[in-house]
Amino acid sequence: MTLVLASTGGKYVAAAYCVFLAVVLIYVAIMASKLVRIERELTTLDELSEQRGR
Repeated sequence: MTLVLASTGGKYVAAAYCVFLAVVLIYVAIMASKLVRIERELTTLDELSEQRGR
């Protein structure tokens, strides 16, 4: 009986790790997209400041 509970518990642990990994990957993807947007905006601001400086 304890073997059945252990294997069932193992499945829940594996599922929890998969959910955690998915959340971490989603978080990293969101942060990467924000970083790309911020870099793009900084490039635009740098170009505008160079044009006004002339």
